Amino acid sequence: QLQLVESGGGTVQPGDSLRLSCAASGRLFSSHAMAWFRQAPGKEREFVATIIWTGGTSYYADSVKGRFAISRDNAKNMVYLQMDSLKPEDTATYYCAAELGAIATSSPTVRDFSSWGQGTQVTVSS
Repeated sequence: QLQLVESGGGTVQPGDSLRLSCAASGRLFSSHAMAWFRQAPGKEREFVATIIWTGGTSYYADSVKGRFAISRDNAKNMVYLQMDSLKPEDTATYYCAAELGAIATSSPTVRDFSSWGQGTQVTVSS
């Protein structure tokens, strides 16, 4: 399993941008599918975005499509989530997740990933 550490969260106003980073340590990072999930207070953890091991294909939840972009740098063992046009409903703790190999769905759930970070808080408020 990979060890994952998220950073980059904070408090921003609606319409602002934020970039989250996830630093991974461990073996075979470039062979892992990576993802971002989020969890708001009182709600279940939900899928946000995922990217395959090559970085060539990514999928997004409908709620963030066109506003968020996931990317990875396999040379640096890093995954990023660029978040633009942020809305109050994007407020949540954001988690980085990893799973060795391919994820056989464009809408993965928490059960599809075995490595998790501790999360970083994003608050969107005026």
